[in-house]
Amino acid sequence: MPSLIDLRRRVRAVKNTQQITKAMKMVAASKLRRAQERMMSARPFAAHMQRVLASLAARVDPSVHPLLDMRERRPGSRALVIVVTADKGLCGSFNTNVIKGAGAFIASSTEPCSLGLVGRKGRDFFGRRGFDTLFERVNIFQQLRYADAQAIGQIAVEAFVSEQVDRVVLVYNEFKSVISQRVVVDQLLPIVRADVEIAGTVVPDIDYLYEPAPEEIFNQLLPRYIDVQIYRALLESNAAFFAAQMTAMDTATKNSADMIASLTLYMNKVRQAAITREIIEVVSGAEAL
Repeated sequence: MPSLIDLRRRVRAVKNTQQITKAMKMVAASKLRRAQERMMSARPFAAHMQRVLASLAARVDPSVHPLLDMRERRPGSRALVIVVTADKGLCGSFNTNVIKGAGAFIASSTEPCSLGLVGRKGRDFFGRRGFDTLFERVNIFQQLRYADAQAIGQIAVEAFVSEQVDRVVLVYNEFKSVISQRVVVDQLLPIVRADVEIAGTVVPDIDYLYEPAPEEIFNQLLPRYIDVQIYRALLESNAAFFAAQMTAMDTATKNSADMIASLTLYMNKVRQAAITREIIEVVSGAEAL
């Protein structure tokens, strides 16, 4: 049976931990509000960008731009899997779910995969296991900028155009609600024509006059589209991280309160047993005299 001093020290340690988790919950809630505002602001633009792309790409020959080209599988073809995780932990199963989703995709893929790792947790996990890594980006969520998405998009586009990879897939956590995140496995490149037509819903049979030429329009539009989709995924992942961290810290705070109550009850029982034992010793000594 532990002594009263040990129990008091343990209760004090749990209370200190409870203060930390409560503070982390409040910080995560504050950051979540800002991250959610940025994410909600980016969603309409990304959706409109997709509609514009659908309207244009459904009316041109896919061979006008390499990002629209559906290539035949070449011997030794590879896929680039961009895995977006967090730089920090203490967020429940946030990072684990993304890593499991990426691992399941790699295991089920019929082609070898190279990885683009965004976030320290994903880099540490896949780096220790010897996966082929094309690029790494860590500590970008401290001050997330559109330039970070542009840098990632440029690497992905260059790898695809140079036929270093034949497919680019993005794996990230999509923000659904404060208590719910969904792992998304989305193909960025090549931009599938069928998906473009579905995104556009109804494609009228209308011929457009392009000024400048369609090739020049797509040269500007498609790289921008890739950057926007990556930036939206980073914003989604950032908001989902703070939501997961806030939920995890709230659960930890509640669990610590339950632990404090349980330890306090046990400490009272130990103290009462010690008092009872001392009374029995005093009474026994008095009777012996």
